Amino acid sequence: MNPFLQVAIGGALGSVCRYGIYRLVPPHWASVGLATGLVNVLGSFAMGLLAALLAHRLGHAWAPLLLTGLLGGFTTFSAFSLDTLAMWERGQGMIALTYVAGSVLLSLAAVMAGLALGRGIWA
Repeated sequence: MNPFLQVAIGGALGSVCRYGIYRLVPPHWASVGLATGLVNVLGSFAMGLLAALLAHRLGHAWAPLLLTGLLGGFTTFSAFSLDTLAMWERGQGMIALTYVAGSVLLSLAAVMAGLALGRGIWA
């Protein structure tokens, strides 16, 4: 399948999944970044897991669909940035800083966990 088509299909599916997460998170939790943070951590875990699957089992032909498309459409760094700025502008500086640190550290831990799990399964 054409890689551009793979990215388009994956991006559409990833965006729909992200929207589903946003609809599940209560608004008062979304206002402090929980929905965006959850999407970024889940996306990071899935990135590690799928990277291991592609490297050890499927090959990289599915990378445009799964990594660039699906997870690119699912994860939300631009939304993360906007959420952080909104918290900062509301005078919630400590929440914004905690959100940034927590998102980065949890996302790095999640991609490491996904890679470790995927390597354990498929290596």
